[in-house]
Amino acid sequence: MTITAHSTACILCSQNCGIVVEQNQQGEFTKIIGDPAHPVSEGYLCQKATRLGYYQNQARLTSPLRKKADGTFEEISWDTAIKEIAQKLVHIRDTHGGTSIAYAGGGGQGNHLGGVYGAMLRAACRTPYIYSALAQEKTGNFWVNGHLFGRQNTNYCEPVGEAEYVMVLGANPVQAHGIPKARPTINEISRNPNKTLVVVDPRKTETAKKADIFMQVKPGKDAFLLSAILAYIIQHNLENKAFISQRTVGFDKIKPHFEKISISKYAAICGVNEETIIKVAQGIANAQTFALRSDLGIEQSHNSTLNAYLARLLFLVTGHFGKEGTNTLHSFFFPLIGHSKEPENGGMTTQVTKMKGIGKLYPPNILPLEIDTDHPKRLRALVVDSANPVATYANTPAQQKAMKKLDLMVVIEVAMTETAQMADYILPAQTQYEKMEATFFNLEFPENFFHLRHPINKPLENTLPEPEIYHRLVAAMGEIPQSFPLLAQIAKLDRRFPTLKLLPLSLGITGLLKPRWKKYQLLLLTETLGKALPYRYAKPAAFVWVASHLYAKKHAKAIQRVGFKEKGYALGEALFRKILHSKSGTLVSKHTYEEHWTDLLRHKDNKVHLEIPEMLQWLDELPNNVSAEEVKRAPKYPFNLLAGERRSYNANSIMRNPEWRKKDMIALLKINPEDAQQYAIENGDWVKCISNVGEVKIKTQVTDEVPVGMLSMPHGYGFNYPHQSEEAMGAQVNQLTSLDDCDPLAKTPYHKNVRVRLEKIAQPANVR
Repeated sequence: MTITAHSTACILCSQNCGIVVEQNQQGEFTKIIGDPAHPVSEGYLCQKATRLGYYQNQARLTSPLRKKADGTFEEISWDTAIKEIAQKLVHIRDTHGGTSIAYAGGGGQGNHLGGVYGAMLRAACRTPYIYSALAQEKTGNFWVNGHLFGRQNTNYCEPVGEAEYVMVLGANPVQAHGIPKARPTINEISRNPNKTLVVVDPRKTETAKKADIFMQVKPGKDAFLLSAILAYIIQHNLENKAFISQRTVGFDKIKPHFEKISISKYAAICGVNEETIIKVAQGIANAQTFALRSDLGIEQSHNSTLNAYLARLLFLVTGHFGKEGTNTLHSFFFPLIGHSKEPENGGMTTQVTKMKGIGKLYPPNILPLEIDTDHPKRLRALVVDSANPVATYANTPAQQKAMKKLDLMVVIEVAMTETAQMADYILPAQTQYEKMEATFFNLEFPENFFHLRHPINKPLENTLPEPEIYHRLVAAMGEIPQSFPLLAQIAKLDRRFPTLKLLPLSLGITGLLKPRWKKYQLLLLTETLGKALPYRYAKPAAFVWVASHLYAKKHAKAIQRVGFKEKGYALGEALFRKILHSKSGTLVSKHTYEEHWTDLLRHKDNKVHLEIPEMLQWLDELPNNVSAEEVKRAPKYPFNLLAGERRSYNANSIMRNPEWRKKDMIALLKINPEDAQQYAIENGDWVKCISNVGEVKIKTQVTDEVPVGMLSMPHGYGFNYPHQSEEAMGAQVNQLTSLDDCDPLAKTPYHKNVRVRLEKIAQPANVR
């Protein structure tokens, strides 16, 4: 049997570790190991990646589908599908305006090129609205970053392995990763007597078990804990005065808000004793280096945007920023998000709820509210790409109800998802191993990297890559031609003599002659430059050519530090060639710490702006919010459910076949032994978990990992799959989550604070 090996990357989390896949003649994955040539993961691999064969070989969509009047689907040709969808999009756009159309998704943990080209369809539809899973998690962070660092698309890395004092806040790297080589990194910190690992979490996570100091905060009370730590630092003059004077503005404006905080009172509220708070505050302030790793535990919990602000103040007021061993801003080969102006400065809002964009994204929690209404400017059409809103956005029943009201819904997918089942048209895409792909999770400093992945499988017949789908739709909408013969010939010459800049000059002239085509230049490049590249499947890499030149123009010295000798335009070409031919990924830049302040910080004065009035007002009102939360916690729902725990074998909605799991075969609900005893629940019993939105049937696991009054269940279960039982598929967590229970500023859901009750039941007949 012939076995071939290919370098690519894992697509199951944002780390995108490099992997080497061995395949047989049928293209099946026979062995998967870490790729030692990958510039960041360096051969590291977790258990999930070894099961990627279940992604590539899952039940697939094999033809464009159109829904019939009786609700079933019929196969249609690509030409028919593209023509009908284009006509309907144009009709809705021209009748109700582009703001009546929205776009959801645009890529998951491993496929971002489709979303880049999706911008071309949004341009044709004249819509600014992108609904993204990122806006269920990170937009509060983005908003705070915009105020502190100057732009919402700034971001910092979390080099916990290099720091003397480490805090892991609402994160569980041992299980969920989020940092390079997470497990050996956390193990090394835990074993090193010269380092201190602090973990903040209501649950005794795998990472918490390795901590030197475990701060078991009460669910949803992180803001009180963080405020108390900061209050001690400021009240005892432990802030880094030299750093604050040299690198920041506004400390005098934030200081009074922390001076009036009662540390003992806040300690009682958050459930962490005052002595531990003081010890950690002193540890952070006195450490030579401190680094913070935070994640969904504070991003999907009460006060989430305030949490983001307070977390950043921890390393800012103590001066642990922008130097080796601390949190540091990084470059982006291409920014994953944009920057949104505030509405009062001309920023866009939605039509019904008037929600502002953050990072050019809009939150899934408002999507049903923008559709399911009689408002004349409601959303009437939705294009979904590589996303499953019905199952992965909050409040599945509300999402389903709203989508039934749409005039048009188009889903671009590899599998028959819960959302696809509701679509008017389904367009079958190629998997992430059948096309050229990349992600923009390039979040490292001082060295940064990029990995343009080559296909390792032959595409399934009658499927298309997303860039091709978008080009066909935009052309069918009458915006641009299907091909550009003259430009294509020029592109071939351009590849032979790139320094002559024949293609850029020709595109400039084309823009003057055809100004309407300007906003579709990426599609022009795909059909010209893309076809002239040395790999027949490389058309989507046309965008990477653009990104390479933009990056070279902005960060030339940093690129040259990783070995490039070229300058100017030639540097961009050299960078693109290196990326195109490096199948394991490549380093693209190396910045200095001085450039962190001069190039990566975006305020004109190159300083961090500490004062955010909205956050300081929120901070002042925190004590009042405690009583409001207690009133909201009706006796009818006595438990706090942590909805969406990451376990050994869940991976968002990427893996649908439950057979991929070697552990955590079914979705278990974790419950504390005291609570289990009170409800006469034994390990393995079935319960009905009920919120004010819906209910699920789920099997229990009795464990002291969760405190009294708290429950925990995973996400990534409950997806329909052929010939699988309900027990194997598991409970779908968003049957319980709410649209309304969310952050007041960013509208990110409070998934870590879902109020529920339990009813013990017999094992359901349909899962036996």
